Amino acid sequence: DPAITPPVELWRPELAAGLPTLLDHAPVTWRHPAVRARWELAAASLRGFRQTLDAAGFTEVHSPKIVESVTESGANVFEIDYFGRSAYLAQSPQFYKQQLVGVFERVYEVGPVFRAEPHDTVRHLAEYVSLDVELGFIRDHRDVLAVLRTVVAGMVEGITAYASDAVERLGAALPVVPDEIPVIHFTDALKLVGAAEDEPDLAPEHERALGAWARETYASDFVAVEGYPIGKRPFYTHPQPGDERWTNSFDLLFRGLELVTGGQRLHRLADYEQAIRARGEDPAAYASYLQAFAHGMPPHGGFALGLERWVARLVRAANIREVTLFPRDLHRLTP
Repeated sequence: DPAITPPVELWRPELAAGLPTLLDHAPVTWRHPAVRARWELAAASLRGFRQTLDAAGFTEVHSPKIVESVTESGANVFEIDYFGRSAYLAQSPQFYKQQLVGVFERVYEVGPVFRAEPHDTVRHLAEYVSLDVELGFIRDHRDVLAVLRTVVAGMVEGITAYASDAVERLGAALPVVPDEIPVIHFTDALKLVGAAEDEPDLAPEHERALGAWARETYASDFVAVEGYPIGKRPFYTHPQPGDERWTNSFDLLFRGLELVTGGQRLHRLADYEQAIRARGEDPAAYASYLQAFAHGMPPHGGFALGLERWVARLVRAANIREVTLFPRDLHRLTP
């Protein structure tokens, strides 16, 4: 049978259709060279990610996406019926990648994560690809940040090596990853952007201001904010020594947008039990997770990077859905 006319004019250099049309007809619109190039950047980034970590002695692992308990926030999970029992789609591989540090010492995972985010924004998806890394025998979160810097540089190298034609088609400006990523403490970041000192988190406009500051001060597309408040981080986050209001954690901002969250984890069982009780929960609910710490774990930490958010910033997409093959959000369950 002859093929029917495509819903968009694939022969044009640029597609004039609106985003809903592009998403509704994604199996066809992804055929356009400039649209396809966006995922070619993603695929090349993944090659660079894996090659960098493989060369550094990491082991690729895969963890369950159906889990018994909530990893970070009970408000943002998809509950499912698991043979008559309640289970959840995994918000992250956090618990498993930590446990596997006790086996392999250095691990990474590439896989989907699920967030039941009720807000409809240009930067959030209900399902996205998470690049997760965890490593043992660290001194603190700065060791984690150093590995993250190497990984991001490897992803850029992957794009240069495997997707230079896609970069050209898109006119994308690849970032130069500095030898050392600039770091600012959360308290100093609040002062810099003129926010109240009791703000528990950075708002999007604060992130944009910090991105502009890093660009002007360090000529860097990247800046790390460390020391987020203990109340805004998951219970497994290691407090800042000497002042436990803050944490040994960080966010990496890329071109004014949070790209990565990472840091040092707790590694002693007693500290976990205390941290869980401080959140008003019972450690018994986390028994399968905590058994790894009962048998000894090294000081460790890690990070998670959202693939689609990375590509969106690379091509300066106005909406993360532009670079997602088949996005899932508050309204979209097809195609």
